[in-house]
Amino acid sequence: MGVIIKGTGSYIPEGIARNDAFENHRFFNEDGTRFDYENHVIIEKFKAITGIAERRYIKDSLTTSDIASFAAIKAIEDAGIDKEELDYIIVAHNYGDVKHDSVQSDTVPSIASRVKHNLKIKNSACVAYDMLFGCPGWVESVIQANAYIKSGIAKKCLIIGAEALSRVVDQHDRDSMIYSDGAGAAVVVHEDGGSGILSHKSATFTYDEAHFIYFGESNNQELTDARRYIKMYGRKIYEFALNNVPSAMKDCLDDAGIDIKELKKIFIHQANEKMDDAIVKRFYKMYGATPPADVMPMTIDKLGNSSVATVPTLYDLVRRKELGTHRVSKGDIVIFASVGAGMNINAIVYRV
Repeated sequence: MGVIIKGTGSYIPEGIARNDAFENHRFFNEDGTRFDYENHVIIEKFKAITGIAERRYIKDSLTTSDIASFAAIKAIEDAGIDKEELDYIIVAHNYGDVKHDSVQSDTVPSIASRVKHNLKIKNSACVAYDMLFGCPGWVESVIQANAYIKSGIAKKCLIIGAEALSRVVDQHDRDSMIYSDGAGAAVVVHEDGGSGILSHKSATFTYDEAHFIYFGESNNQELTDARRYIKMYGRKIYEFALNNVPSAMKDCLDDAGIDIKELKKIFIHQANEKMDDAIVKRFYKMYGATPPADVMPMTIDKLGNSSVATVPTLYDLVRRKELGTHRVSKGDIVIFASVGAGMNINAIVYRV
């Protein structure tokens, strides 16, 4: 049974925040001490490591559920299906709807329920729920949809990854420059014909790794509010990803019985350009090979890290021929892979 991505859509926010927008920020270390470097030096080093030159922020009037709905509408139109035929709507996110200037996340009702409401779907048998799985949430939701469809309990699923990280960043933490907003969606269905999901892998590491990404106080200890922000131990995550993601990708490819030479594209979570490049090189090295120059499309330079939205947004842009010369064609073998809070990793081998 072929479980395929029938249609895709994405929402790229209009607000652009370039690196020079951070030149007047006051950056502090975790212990509250000021950085030894001037901001322009911090920004230059940040760009060299992450590859990020700019990121996207949503308008003050919008929330995560809004942009999730925008991407969903495009995916449904692209798939050419009736929205009332959807069996499941799964929305991957991590922080809910955080309204502009609010200190509290709103997750009741679920983001998925809000999306279903926004889409004006009347069918009560269309089940809507959220996926909290860190940055790999969209990939994991596709894996769940694959199981639902193969088991026969669903025929059509709408899978969305959406996040507004600009609402949960600490402006006094240099890591705030990493995060971005965005949404990507896909309609996943059963369709015979040889295309579809060939294999998948998922794992959760918690013994030492559970709190590599967490919610914490501002690095500016002069602040007295109780607000919490997204925080991470960057070096630990970098090492964790390099030690675990390539092997998960290899296991997935081997389970699918696919030769590395057949792999056309790797759609990997846009977390850090240098990290992603190292992951892919290590993955190919396991086969005694070198990655082709065009195997890994990247959007992090212009779109930043929008968590669960990076992989579906990246795939949508390539499908629509809106990312340079990158293309996917019928029959191509691709990998979706991600790593993030939990710590979770996953991968899918997919025949377009």
